[in-house]
Amino acid sequence: MIQTISGTAVSRGIVIGHGYRLQQGLVETLEISISKTKIEDEISRFRRAVRLARQQLRGIRNSIPETTRADITDFIDTHLLMLEDSMLTLAPVELIRSKHCNAEWALKSQRDALAVVFDEMDDPYLRTRKDDVDHVVNRIMRILLNQDNPEDGLLENSQLNGAIIITHDLTPAEMVLLQHQGIAGFVSESGGPLSHTAILARSLGIPAITGAHCHYDFHENDTLVLDGDQGLLICNADAATLKTYRSLQRKEQKRRTELNRIKDAAATTVDGIPVKLYANIELKEDIRAARRYCAEGIGLYRTEFLYMNRPDLPGEQEQYQHYCSIMKSLKGIPLTIRTLDLGADKELGAFSSRVASATNPALGLRAIRLCLKHVDLFRPQLRAILRASANGPVRLMIPMLSSNSELIDVLQLIESIKQELSDQGIGFDASIPIGGMIEVPAAALSASLFARRLDFLSIGTNDLIQYTLAIDRIDDEVTYLYDPLHPAVLRLIQMTIEAGISNQVPVSMCGEMAGDEQYTRLLLGMGLTDFSVQPTSLLEVKNVIINTDVSQLDKPVRKLLRSDTAEDIRQQLDHINSL
Repeated sequence: MIQTISGTAVSRGIVIGHGYRLQQGLVETLEISISKTKIEDEISRFRRAVRLARQQLRGIRNSIPETTRADITDFIDTHLLMLEDSMLTLAPVELIRSKHCNAEWALKSQRDALAVVFDEMDDPYLRTRKDDVDHVVNRIMRILLNQDNPEDGLLENSQLNGAIIITHDLTPAEMVLLQHQGIAGFVSESGGPLSHTAILARSLGIPAITGAHCHYDFHENDTLVLDGDQGLLICNADAATLKTYRSLQRKEQKRRTELNRIKDAAATTVDGIPVKLYANIELKEDIRAARRYCAEGIGLYRTEFLYMNRPDLPGEQEQYQHYCSIMKSLKGIPLTIRTLDLGADKELGAFSSRVASATNPALGLRAIRLCLKHVDLFRPQLRAILRASANGPVRLMIPMLSSNSELIDVLQLIESIKQELSDQGIGFDASIPIGGMIEVPAAALSASLFARRLDFLSIGTNDLIQYTLAIDRIDDEVTYLYDPLHPAVLRLIQMTIEAGISNQVPVSMCGEMAGDEQYTRLLLGMGLTDFSVQPTSLLEVKNVIINTDVSQLDKPVRKLLRSDTAEDIRQQLDHINSL
């Protein structure tokens, strides 16, 4: 009998193969009191476990063929860096000393404290970094408990070739090893689309779904179907189901081949409208993916990681060198640097003492509000960005603007820093483009005012939808209300695009909506010609662009914008996408 298990699609593709259940015991621990005379021994035991964890990861990294792309090994390097972080290496030592507890409990306590911080983050990508903490903590914990190395059995295992892996979770290191053993795909209970393992699966082209609880008791030779497009695992598939999916496989292979053919093509519509396709980046592997898929520039570079998971604040010179390093990797394509979007929902390291806790972090002191209140935090970043602009095309973008007075204050601060640099004989681009993000309804309503003072606008749909509809998109109780097609959201987007057109100021969109191909034609019809998306979405969005005649969209788009029910809007969108 056919059984279908649902999950979250995180890496596209359809594969048919045998199942292989990867056993991963849950790491559990108890609190044990340690006598004063044994404290230093316990600390030594913990430090030894950390050293062995590093050795394990370095061993895996060294076992990977030299021909492996650097963006793949970067994921393992990320975990190696975390094993150098004081949050995981020093904090547990202090807990052992102060609480007189065993190393396992100290590590678990520190993990739980970090998990609370990550869970409260508004940014879904940053929130998912909790998975990396868990992966590193579990590795150390297994060593402390004398459990098997998590990668044992993944080398030279003939059963893995062509297998669909069923597991509770996968680390990036395990993912790399499994890829070299020729797995077809994987299904995990934990993780999400923004986890590093999911990002790696997309980079490697391995179909995957997460959040799927597979308790089906399959046999070694049972045939499974993994549908990475729909987020389905089909067990005990019959002949008709297999025939259907093999046909879908052929169509998918043809689609991928066609997408690769347009990689170098210009993003121009059928009626000759040029569209700019930028990438959103955060980490080095994102840069390589952006270049691989021929992004015209970086439309959003998030800088928060420079400030997080560290006991001190990055200075001007460190930031300057970091930005220059990114520019060097980009090899001449424009870089849009978003200034700090830290706040009460992202308090880590040295920054945590600077801001009082907020009852509602999303509405509290964050982003540009925080930077204007703590100019001593903001000034070094602005100086670093301006200095970096002397070395290549850089744009500066201000997050979460809500009033014209905020904008005036920021622009005055930038002008004062420009004067400082000039007086000091330090080079910078005097005409560096400065833009603002439209993330709250007040900003969309003020878009015309902003456009008169700025060089570009960028619509951050993730926050704009959340603030417009008064929902917390990470609250499972109300996520069903998160709707990019809500009439109010569409009107605010339209208002912003029209403000840019009337003031001859470019408007881009850098939220998730920009990277979802089902909305591409609608946005083109609304007048959007600048998209900034996740690198892996570039070709799919480009494919829609080069097959769209914008001149045919005016009437159906206006009809959609006049619609007032979800059903009618969806029907109109389907019509637009069928043109």
